[in-house]
Amino acid sequence: MKEDKIDIKQHILVPEHILLTKEDRDKLLSRYNINPNQLPRISRKDPAIVDFGVKAGDIIKIIRNSQTASKSVYYRVVIHD
Repeated sequence: MKEDKIDIKQHILVPEHILLTKEDRDKLLSRYNINPNQLPRISRKDPAIVDFGVKAGDIIKIIRNSQTASKSVYYRVVIHD
C-alpha cells in the first residue's frame, strides 16, 4: 500500500510562513529596536517550517487572514529544541 504524504502547508487553516532573509531580519530588528530573544518562539520542528531548513535564530514571518484587518503579520524566532 502506498502512503500519500500530506502537505499541511496547503491546508486552509495553516497561515503562510516565510523565512526572512538576513537583510529583512536586520531591518525588522532595527525597526522595532528589539533583539531576537524578545520575539515569540517557534520550534524548528514545526511542520509548517520543517521544509525550510531553518536553524536556531532564524526569523519566520507568518501572514494570517483577519476578518477585521484583512491580513495580520506575526514574527517568530526559530528555537532549537
